[in-house]
Amino acid sequence: MTTAAPLISESTYWYLSRASGFVSLVLFTTSVALGLLTAGRVASPAWPRFVTEGLHRNVALTTVSFVIVHAITITFDKYVGISVFAAVVPFISEFLPLWVGFGAIAFDVLLTLVITSLLRTRLSHRAWRLMHWLSYLGWPLALAHTIGVGTDRVWVIAVVTVSLAAVLTAGGVRLAGWRRVSVGRPV
Repeated sequence: MTTAAPLISESTYWYLSRASGFVSLVLFTTSVALGLLTAGRVASPAWPRFVTEGLHRNVALTTVSFVIVHAITITFDKYVGISVFAAVVPFISEFLPLWVGFGAIAFDVLLTLVITSLLRTRLSHRAWRLMHWLSYLGWPLALAHTIGVGTDRVWVIAVVTVSLAAVLTAGGVRLAGWRRVSVGRPV
């Protein structure tokens, strides 16, 4: 009688970590782009501002979930040997310390954003906003982490290019000062 192959092999953690890392970057990108649009007060009759704000909040929380999965699964992967501390403390990893360090800083930034958002009612708006500006540091570091650690160059370049274009577009809309985008009357 033959048995099924084991569900979890040594390479399973590597693939789970990479997949959750790419999904994390896409979600982080989406969250940053929505945050920029929210800060720019972009809205339309068909897409009110509260929808963008709620989507931003939910995507951000989903991002953190995937980043946690990414950090946990990479610590189980024996090939790269990244410890739990190296996933959180920058530049101590033996495997590509610079690039893993960028990922650790981005992870720490995300945790800081979540904690300060949960404490938003206890912080002044100014303090919360200053802490929220950390996303402008965390996202490029997550992007650099993806470029530096990624080995599948075609996919890395595609994900990075789309992510960069999305944030630059949302940032351009934000910097242009568009307060309301008119898309016509809803039917």
